[in-house]
Amino acid sequence: MATERDSFFGDGGDLSESVVAINRSAKVVKGGRRFSFAALAVVGDRHGRVGVGYGKANEVPPAVEKSISDAKKNLMRIPLKGDTIPHEVIGRYGAARVFMRPARPGTGVIAGGGVRAVCQMVGIRNILTKAMGSTNPVNLVKAAMDAMLKLKDVRDVARLRGVPIEELMPESAPAMPVPEPPAPTAETPTEEGQSS
Repeated sequence: MATERDSFFGDGGDLSESVVAINRSAKVVKGGRRFSFAALAVVGDRHGRVGVGYGKANEVPPAVEKSISDAKKNLMRIPLKGDTIPHEVIGRYGAARVFMRPARPGTGVIAGGGVRAVCQMVGIRNILTKAMGSTNPVNLVKAAMDAMLKLKDVRDVARLRGVPIEELMPESAPAMPVPEPPAPTAETPTEEGQSS
């Protein structure tokens, strides 16, 4: 029987994985150099859940496994509006900044590297992004996650403000009547009167 935790995190079978970067570091010892590897991975179900993980090991495959396992522990629920984000947002981490803006259908994922991986794992199909500052992939991915966590659904905003959702939805707002121009009177000269 599925528990509440399983229904949120999933059983792991419905999650997609993407390895964003693998870093190699070397330690100089008496016999030569000893290498170690660090992997950055993004995991998501493409339906609003995403997690980022980081893992280190002496070989690449164990580092990737550790990063994926870490990402599955850090899954977050992200509010979406269809296949894009609800509003503009800027995420920051260290010297990296990521600006995200909703886009119309057919735009695609305009993003690079780690930011693209985060967007695709969340399930976003149309978005405009711009990375500013540091280009370190680890910091960019964390900045993208910071931006995602700042997103708010219209229901959350309505609950925080204590107003009904109808007031915040522009589609449901009644159309304002367009005032008609005043009819010309005897005092207001017409075009004919101006020309004569």
